[in-house]
Amino acid sequence: MRSYLNLRPRGTATLALGAGVILGAVVFGGTPAATQAVGAITETVSELDEDVRRFCSNIADAARDRRYALQKAELETLQKDIDQRIEAMEEKRAEYEAWLTRRNDFLAKAEENLVEIYSVMRPDAAAERLAEVHVEVAASILMKLQARKAGIILNEMDSKAAAVLTGILASATRKQDPT
Repeated sequence: MRSYLNLRPRGTATLALGAGVILGAVVFGGTPAATQAVGAITETVSELDEDVRRFCSNIADAARDRRYALQKAELETLQKDIDQRIEAMEEKRAEYEAWLTRRNDFLAKAEENLVEIYSVMRPDAAAERLAEVHVEVAASILMKLQARKAGIILNEMDSKAAAVLTGILASATRKQDPT
């Protein structure tokens, strides 16, 4: 009987056949043939389990190596993607720095021209115009003017506006951060 069971295909078919034999043993009673068949099936299943264990242990290293190779390939792909993104960000950073340099140069020229414009204006007209602009802009313009010209313009301003501008100018000249 043993040699007959070993010739059959192993796997699900063996288990199904074993279940059929066990069912037959239950239906027909505990006959010696049925008991022998149950023992043979149990032995075949344990041999099958041993074969499965040996197969798994034999391919474990190869499977682990393949898994590591796949993970390595995925990491290399991700690294390439990160490198491309870093390169794109570096290009954007360089572009932004160039733009910022052009902007700062323009603002410096515009500021020089603006200060020059206010320095040649009549003090009463300059005071009137500076009262209408944002206080920080007005304070920065007055700070760049000659002290004498700035004093005359402040003298022509409304006393409240002149006091606010004087406070900003005084804060800007402090050595420590006023905030």
